[in-house]
Amino acid sequence: MMTKTPFLTVYGHITVDQIVSVGHFPSLNETVDIVSKKTSLGGTGTNIAITAARLGVPTSLAGFIGADFPKKYFDLMEGSGLIMDEVVTVDGYDSSQCTIFNDGELKQKAVFYQGPQGFASELNNELLDNASISKYVHFCTGEPAYYIELMKKLQGNGAKVAFDPSQETYRLWQKEYMDQAIPLVDSVFCNDFEAKVIVERQGLKEVTDLQKGLVVCTVGAEGSIAKIDGEIVKIPCVKGKEVVDATGCGDSYRAGFYAGLYHGYSVRDSLVLASSVASFTIEKVGALTNTPTWEQVEERAKPYLE
Repeated sequence: MMTKTPFLTVYGHITVDQIVSVGHFPSLNETVDIVSKKTSLGGTGTNIAITAARLGVPTSLAGFIGADFPKKYFDLMEGSGLIMDEVVTVDGYDSSQCTIFNDGELKQKAVFYQGPQGFASELNNELLDNASISKYVHFCTGEPAYYIELMKKLQGNGAKVAFDPSQETYRLWQKEYMDQAIPLVDSVFCNDFEAKVIVERQGLKEVTDLQKGLVVCTVGAEGSIAKIDGEIVKIPCVKGKEVVDATGCGDSYRAGFYAGLYHGYSVRDSLVLASSVASFTIEKVGALTNTPTWEQVEERAKPYLE
């Protein structure tokens, strides 16, 4: 049963991550040694929602898991303060799993098992109760057809809806799906690689040509480019102590953005605070292993804020 009203509802995968580091990616038929290996809770939906909740944002996570989902990770989600009544266990599927490979330069490759989130339209469960009363709704990875139907049903309820398919931009969000989804949302999030796909499929010159109130494109160590109510703004990269693992940095960036809005900052400064949150994530292995306090986020971001 829901105990509080969410400021933010996040739709996305709830995944078990295995993060593997190697000196270099193997060529065909080549074997390389694993330098380090860590198994942790992950998934775009989980990473964004848990980080936002830890930063003080009343956050609901909406998604599907298999019966095999580890209890320790379910307990971790509950312990973060997440609103969990729309995390649904589905029989007949194993839970989503991602194996992420980092090379010596922190370049990444990944293999992914969708789990029930990838087939959500077959499950006859809309998971709309929390989104319908949230101020912000963030759609990340998951089945396009399912999400489009939810976006349609959220029209007119007052929530600000974000489109952020992340790594699934390439292979799941074909032009026909983008054409349906983008008119239904208020904001678009992507990185520079995903932006190229959106630009191609939408017939644009730049991703910031999208006619949305907010378009955000992260560009790694160069920071971010945002279009805020028609104005192009460069968001600096907030520097952390060291670079260890880039897994989940984009997710923590999004969580930091919503935390900034929740704590009363402007859109521009919320994006700077988003970069500050990401700068902590990159300092340790795993997307959820180095979540800062909100006070630490503000302190690190202070030199970059207007």
